[in-house]
Parts: sequence; structure tokens; C-alpha cells
Amino acid sequence: MNKKDTCEIYCYDEEKVNRIQNDLQTIDIVSVTQILKSIADENRAKITYALCQDEELCVCDIANIIGSTVANASNHLRKLHKQGVVKFRKEGKLAFYSLDDENIKQIMMIALAHKKEVKVNV
Repeated sequence: MNKKDTCEIYCYDEEKVNRIQNDLQTIDIVSVTQILKSIADENRAKITYALCQDEELCVCDIANIIGSTVANASNHLRKLHKQGVVKFRKEGKLAFYSLDDENIKQIMMIALAHKKEVKVNV
């Protein structure tokens, strides 16, 4: 750890700490982390981005977009569906996926915009 990015003395604002700790008790942070983890996989991020670009895609198209098999794409889509990132509908033998809501699209677009603005510090 770099000594420049830590406090040199130990002190804290008890009021702020207590307020934020109480806030954390009222929100479902675990579900938020699960959503973010589900999109954090490279292939699932690609799928999420693809669904930001087109409202609805079939599994076969998604597999071709991310360069995987249909089975692999389906597995990733099931994980995204389980976390509420995507929804699907069947049309005969085809399965079509779309983002569950606009918030997911905003998360992806904000992350991409942030990456353009910020240089990663190593």
C-alpha cells in the first residue's frame, strides 16, 4: 500500500460514519453487488453492451456478436436473467433477449463514459 493514499493520523467524523452505516442498513447492497458482478464478466459485459445497441437480440445473434457458441451465450444469458439484468421471450424455437430496464443501459453507458475520462492508476 502506498503511504501517500492513507491517513497519517487516525481520526474520524463519528456523525458521518454513523449516518452512513445506518443508511447501509436500509438498502439491499448485496443485490447491487450481485448485479454489478454479473455484468463484470467480459462476455456478459459484451452481451449487455450489445443489448444497449439493439433493443432485442436472439441467442444466435448474441453468440455471433461475442464470438461464442450458442450454448455458451445461453449460459451467460441465464446468469444475467437470474440477476434481473435481462429478460427474454420465446417465439417458436427462438429465444429473444432484451435489457430488463433502462437502468442497466445507463449503468453500462456511464461505465463506458467513465473509462474514457479516467486513466487507471496502477
